[in-house]
Amino acid sequence: MATPAENLARSLEALKQLQEAGKVAIRSADLSRTNRERLLQNGFLQEVTKGWYIAKPANEQPGDSTSWYASFWAFCAGYLDERYGNNYFISPDQSLLLHAGNRSVPLQLMIRTTAKTNHNTPLPFHTSLWHGQAPVPEAASFMKLQGLRMMDVASSLVYCTPGLFTLKQAEVRTALAMVPDATELNRILLQGGHSAIAGRLAGAFRSLGKQRMANDILKTMQSVGYAVRETNPFETLAPAPFLVTERSPHVNRIRLLWQEMRQPVLQVFPPAPALPVQKETYLQQVDALYTTDAYHSLSIERYQVTPELIERVRSGNWDVHNNATDRQQRDAMAARGYWQASQRVKQSIARILDGENAGTVADADYGDWYRELFAPSVQAGLIPAADLAGFRNKQVFISGSRHVPPGNEAVREIMPVLMELLQQERDAGVRAVLGHFLFGYIHPYIDGNGRMARFLMNVMLASGGYPWTVIPVQHRSTYMQALEQASVERNIEPFAQFLAWLVGESLKGEAVARV
Repeated sequence: MATPAENLARSLEALKQLQEAGKVAIRSADLSRTNRERLLQNGFLQEVTKGWYIAKPANEQPGDSTSWYASFWAFCAGYLDERYGNNYFISPDQSLLLHAGNRSVPLQLMIRTTAKTNHNTPLPFHTSLWHGQAPVPEAASFMKLQGLRMMDVASSLVYCTPGLFTLKQAEVRTALAMVPDATELNRILLQGGHSAIAGRLAGAFRSLGKQRMANDILKTMQSVGYAVRETNPFETLAPAPFLVTERSPHVNRIRLLWQEMRQPVLQVFPPAPALPVQKETYLQQVDALYTTDAYHSLSIERYQVTPELIERVRSGNWDVHNNATDRQQRDAMAARGYWQASQRVKQSIARILDGENAGTVADADYGDWYRELFAPSVQAGLIPAADLAGFRNKQVFISGSRHVPPGNEAVREIMPVLMELLQQERDAGVRAVLGHFLFGYIHPYIDGNGRMARFLMNVMLASGGYPWTVIPVQHRSTYMQALEQASVERNIEPFAQFLAWLVGESLKGEAVARV
């Protein structure tokens, strides 16, 4: 008779075969009842809705949303394909957001179908799927992106709701910059007789400096008798930076997010004190904060690190080669890496205090910070040496977050843009807040992104003469929620206010972080 462990192994083998076949949305019929119940009982399956499941790690804690958010888009693609085939499409608004590179998990994904249905399917963690009966616009063109049937870029721009132009202006402007010429837009506008939409799109293109696109739309509509009144849907918004026509949305979107979020930061951040005259005094103050900073920054990442361990690492009593405990302890490796990286960060700050451009220094040095951060873990054999090669080579997900970082292929496009924005930005507070936020938003590495973002924040703070600022672990929830609001809702104000408060306390000389 097979043991319970052998039975579970057989069930896991069945699940593995589904995963190897690319299945994320798993139907009841995909597994035998015995395998399904055994996998559910042992925590390897999660029910999403009646008769549908996703795989998850057995050690995932109750209430952890990571597996669901990581599976959301692939689950919806499989579920909708099974249920409707090609007789559905996701809403034009959501189509446009996905084309623009915004893959944040929506609280409600709206789909349209000609099937006789109008109902809501509740999904885990307060998400849902709305099935709405609606005719298919005859002029629209459709495509599949990551398994989801949606409108193409031109159709999304025509059929999206007018409010999207202000609610999600970065995404709409990004989508506009993806359109190479007006041919497809004109076809849809003419076929549907959309004169008001034509006026809005012409005004939107003109606001981006794309005069030819705007004129082409107006002249085409007018040539067949439509009276078109041009309107600028971005009239109340700041002018967009120069955007080149890009099939890839990522470069323009990062530029637009920076522009969109810059002003709210300026409104709340305290004025920069200016570079300190005594460079050595500033660096000594950074040294004095090291133990506190390391404890809180590592604790935010859920490492079990004590001040005693930090001091042992700093004093040189940590020995990865001769001490088996040190060699095997993940937390010790993290502490040692943090010490090495912080010393490299101090060198970057010294150059900035000598007058070098902060963005240029960060661009040249942040790879070194990362390598120092993880070199001990590589040397101890805890992570593969290839992890130090550079940017990540696979998709990552952030624990408990609805934000889905850009794909690994996009990271190489947008990290140079982030560094360019840091170089061009005049205000040190903006560099610190948006540098931290966008580094975490991009998530360029497999691990260490939070620590790297906080290093970058403090390097940018130094460029304005602000003191090194610790983010206390007791405020982790506020910190993470503010980052989530910025990532998912495009609301940078809570994060800017949080950092402004911490920096303000540091400027007043108050101890905001105690072990």
